[in-house]
Parts: sequence; C-alpha cells; structure tokens
Amino acid sequence: MTDRVSVALCTYNGARYIAEQIDSILSQELVPTEIVLADDGSTDGTVELAWRAYAAHVDSTVKLRVLPPQAHLGVTRNFERAVLAAENELIALCDQDDVWRSDRLSSAVLSFDRDPSLLLQHSDATLIDATGNSVGSTLLDALRLSPRERGAIADGQAFSAYIRRNLVTGATVIFRRRLLDAAIPFPLGWVHDEWLAIIAAALGTVELLDEPLIDYRQHGSNQIGVSAPTLGYRVRRMLEPRGARYEMLSRRADVLLDRLIQLKAPSSTIACAADKARFERVRAALPRRRLSRVRTVLLELRRGAYDRLSSQGNLDMARDLLQPA
Repeated sequence: MTDRVSVALCTYNGARYIAEQIDSILSQELVPTEIVLADDGSTDGTVELAWRAYAAHVDSTVKLRVLPPQAHLGVTRNFERAVLAAENELIALCDQDDVWRSDRLSSAVLSFDRDPSLLLQHSDATLIDATGNSVGSTLLDALRLSPRERGAIADGQAFSAYIRRNLVTGATVIFRRRLLDAAIPFPLGWVHDEWLAIIAAALGTVELLDEPLIDYRQHGSNQIGVSAPTLGYRVRRMLEPRGARYEMLSRRADVLLDRLIQLKAPSSTIACAADKARFERVRAALPRRRLSRVRTVLLELRRGAYDRLSSQGNLDMARDLLQPA
C-alpha cells in the first residue's frame, strides 16, 4: 500500500476548529508523512493553535511544515502554493474546519494502488453543523448527484459529468502529484477543486467513493460551502437579472478548451470542451429582449446542448428564456 501521503491544509482565521482537524489527521490509521500548512493571513492565532495541537501528539512521525506567510491570496491561490510545496506522490486536500474519519486515508489510497491511471479521487462526506452534530444529510445528497452522473463517473466518463457542473468538493479530494504538471497554474475564474477534477477527468481516471470519509462542517462562515438547491432557490435564480454570469461562464469554458488543446487531450474530450465553449458563448450573447431569445434557445434545445452541457439541464433553458437582462 502507498504510505507516503502529503496533506495540503489551508487556513484562514480557523482558530475555533483547527485543533480538532489536526488531531483527526494525526490520528489516522494510515498517517501521512507530512502536513503542509498554508495560512492566508490569519489574525486569530490559527497557526499557533495548529502547532499546539500538533505538539500534543508527542510520538507522531508526521512532519508539520508551515509555509512562510504571504499577502492575502484567497482560497485557490493559497491551495496552489500548498500543493506545490507537498513532496509525496499522493496529496490530500484539507480544510481547516472539518474532521477526518480515522480511515479517511487508508480507505482512499487503496484505489491508487489498484489503478495506476487513477489521477484523482473524491468521496462523500457527512454534513455537520458548527457544534459537530450531523444535519441528517450527506454532501452528495446536498449536491443531488443523479444516477446518470454516478454512472458516468463509474464508467470512466467523468468528464461528461464535470463539464456540466462541479461535483467535486476539495475537502474530500486526494490526487496524484503528477496531475499538477497539467493543472498548474490554476486559472482565474476556476476554483482549485473543480479545476483539478476536470483536468484529471480529461487526462486520466477519476473515482468517486460513495462512502462519507470526513465530517464536512457547515457553520455559516465557510469560504466555500454547500447548500441544497431548494425549489425556492431555483425559482429565485431563474428570475434574478442575468448580469455578468454568462460572460464569466464563457470565459471559463474558453480557458478550459485552451488548456486541453495545450495538453493534447484526447480529441473526443477536446471536441466536448469546444462544444461547451460554443454553447456558453451563445448563452452570453442572448439578446436582452426575452422574445428575441426564443429561436436561439430552442435551437440549442434541439441540439441537446442543455441536456449535455448545462448544469441544470432544461431548467437552464427556462432560465435563459425568462431571466431579466
């Protein structure tokens, strides 16, 4: 079994929970060889508390490395420097406020030993509140992962699922370090976890473990969290002004296409990414008047673009028709 795992732990004002997270990492059945802690300018003593929690494990063989402080980078850039500093073949992403199950690493790395083509793995998680109590749901429940999406990932077609919407939460991710050769630098407009996942799916194999391997804390101050898309939320999204969202989606799709061409990804993957970029350009160019959008939207519907390329499928078709400019 692979036993050399790095943990890339990013922190920012996480004093309330960091000790519990450090303790859960150091109490793993398969302990990592290092924790690379990248702090993003905390002012609440987070780093000092991390050192204190680490020191409590006097017999631990794990090395804690705290990267030199930098100006506030934000989540994605901070994770970028953390993973680049990691030294081992496998890198586990880690948030400051979660709790790992004791077999989080031992359960995950088995798949990497079995499949040399596996580039990235993500799992389910138990959603907990600020006090550590389960909220009665899991991460994949909240994401409403469909049988179609599960099947695509299981059948080696993860790219077709991730091109529609992000299904990967960084706190549950482990990946091979060689993925960084293709994924770095993380581009503007993309969050580190979704970018790593879609590049991995384009170039190799991705695995989803249905088992919750961490407690994923939702406490109202998460920099990136998860919430169930209720009917009311969907209706509000449909009727809110279009703003600059579609231009942003179009830029993201172009960035992905350019990177995949540069990486010489499989032709079928590049073709799918090109279709996504075309589709998002069409959506960004929809006219302000709703009636003037109908012909274009129906054409994309007949092409199957909403089904294949849009995060909410035909619901996004209704959004494109109804949203005010």
